[in-house]
Amino acid sequence: MDDKDEDIDTFDPNLPEEGPSAPPPGWLDSVLGYEEHMGGDCTDQICPPPPDFVPKPENDKNASVPNVMVPTVSEDVARDALLQFVGKKWTYSSKPAKNLIFKELKPFTIYRYRLETFTESRSSAWESEPHTGQCVDGPQNGVSPPPWQVQVCYPPKFTDSVQKIRVPHSSFIKPCHQCHGDGKVRCRHCRGRGLTRCMFCHGSGHSRNRRCTTCHGRGRKRCVSCHGKGDKGCLTCNGYRNLVHFIQLTVAWKNQVFEFIPNRVPEFPLKKFEKVSGEAFFVDENLRVYPIEGFPDREICDASKGAIQNHLLKYSAVSRILQQRQTIELVPLTHVYYAYSGKDYNYFVFGRENKVHTTKYPSSCSIL
Repeated sequence: MDDKDEDIDTFDPNLPEEGPSAPPPGWLDSVLGYEEHMGGDCTDQICPPPPDFVPKPENDKNASVPNVMVPTVSEDVARDALLQFVGKKWTYSSKPAKNLIFKELKPFTIYRYRLETFTESRSSAWESEPHTGQCVDGPQNGVSPPPWQVQVCYPPKFTDSVQKIRVPHSSFIKPCHQCHGDGKVRCRHCRGRGLTRCMFCHGSGHSRNRRCTTCHGRGRKRCVSCHGKGDKGCLTCNGYRNLVHFIQLTVAWKNQVFEFIPNRVPEFPLKKFEKVSGEAFFVDENLRVYPIEGFPDREICDASKGAIQNHLLKYSAVSRILQQRQTIELVPLTHVYYAYSGKDYNYFVFGRENKVHTTKYPSSCSIL
């Protein structure tokens, strides 16, 4: 566009203003089985599972647990664990770990209870894409299946996953609501005129009693947003004028996990157990698991009963419970007491990985 063209007002009264970003109420058709999306509501709607999808609890059922031996840690293992720990701390010397004198190794019985509830939830929402000539699977091909009858590919159990599926026979073509089927919209920046007020002279054409050198005294400049055309291509339909609307089903699989460890050793931080594994000596997996009874640690029994009841109430109303699994692990924990240079110290060795936790170590150095 040359200087003369910058004086031309390109306003076209027939060019539509930009419409709403979402279809207005009543714009979209109703689809049988998805009536919650009335009038084109594009928000994600939860689809509760049908009643026959909810597992029914059986009264007076429980799970029994076998007895288990408490694991022990030898002095060699305890020393090696401390040496590995010290090796990762550049301010610690390995000399105390090599020369310490063990006084007592005290093992603890630490149980970790875990309940996993593998759930499937389904939600639906209106989606759209430009119609570029692709085939449209609409109601002429049949009735759309209800949300929980749409076929999906299931992931491995107890793994999180999400799938998005276009509901069969829910698609149809409508003019683009953003540009009203025109393929382009009036530029908001210049209001369709192709020109904007010069920012340097504020539209006066003069600056400091001189002709503005930026707009050459015109007071207006070519719109940088639409390059002086007064219109812009519609970003919703990409200029194709029509949209294909369809219902998109989002299927989410989630492994809901509850963990509980009784606080048997107050001086040891429970959060440390999150980073280590234990020996799983009890694994109970089924569509529905039942509270553990008869286990020596009553807190584990109470945790099992409460967690199972909570998961059933919390997740069955909005999702489908596909499988449950409860485990009890024996997590090794040994309190090591030792002496070095006439002073007493202690540390913990925990987990199958023989991790170390200590709040005080005999010898540390600092860089001056």
